[in-house]
Amino acid sequence: MEQKRVLLTICGRAGSKGFKNKNLKTFNGFPLAHYSLSAAALFLESRPELDADICVNTDSEPLAELITAKYPEAAVLPRPEELCGDTVPKMAVYQHSLREMERKTGRRYDYLIDLDITSPLRQAGDVAGAFEKKLARPDLDLVLSVTPGRRNPYMNMAQADGDCLRPVIANRNTARQQTPPVFDINASIYVFERDFLARNTTGFLWDGRVGGYEMFDTGIIDIDSEEDYLLMEAIARYLYEAYPAFGKIRENIRR
Repeated sequence: MEQKRVLLTICGRAGSKGFKNKNLKTFNGFPLAHYSLSAAALFLESRPELDADICVNTDSEPLAELITAKYPEAAVLPRPEELCGDTVPKMAVYQHSLREMERKTGRRYDYLIDLDITSPLRQAGDVAGAFEKKLARPDLDLVLSVTPGRRNPYMNMAQADGDCLRPVIANRNTARQQTPPVFDINASIYVFERDFLARNTTGFLWDGRVGGYEMFDTGIIDIDSEEDYLLMEAIARYLYEAYPAFGKIRENIRR
C-alpha cells in the first residue's frame, strides 16, 4: 500500500483585536501553541506509517520562535501581508501552506490537517479520530470537528425581522425531540482532502462534501476574550483530573 503523505499546519496571526496576543499566551503552565504541537506529536506517534511534515504559518516572529523552540523540525512559512487581514478566509491560509510546503519539499501531500492554536483541550485520540473518519469516508472532501449544539436554530434561536423576532429556520416544531441533530463547529481540527483544498476558488468550506468528527462537548470554547481564557483554564483543571485523556496532551509537553 502506498504511504500516505500528510501536512499538519498550525496557523496564527500576530494580532487579535478581541484578545491581544492570544496566540502567545501561557495556558496552565505551558505556551498555548505547544498544546497543538503536542496533539500533533501524539497523532504521529499513533500513526508511524504516515509520511508527515509540520509547518507553522504566521506573520508573528515570536510565535514562530515559540513553536520551533519546542519542535525545531517544524517549517516556518512567513505569511504574506495579503493573508493577514481580519476578513481573509482561513482556507486561503491553508492553501498557501499547502502550496509553499509542496514547493519546499518537492512532494505532493494527500491530506492537510490543521490544528487550531486556541484549542488546547483536545483529547489524546481526537486528531487520529478525525483523520480515521476521513480515511473511512473517501467521498468526503473535508472532516471537521464538532460538538453537539448547545443552542438549536429550530427551537431556541431567533433573528431580527424589522422590530420583531422570527425563527432562524422556519418550522412548526413544538418540542426539541422533533428537530434534527445540530452541531457547533468548534474549529479545533480540519482534515482536508488535498485536491479539494488545492482547487477551491471561493474560500467556502461548504462547497465541498463535509463530514463531522464529534468531540467532547465542553472541551472546546472559543478563546476570544480574557474571560474565555480564564474559563477555559478552569475547565482544563477539572478535565485533567476527571478525564485522563485530556491530561495526556499536557503531560506530553513535559517530555
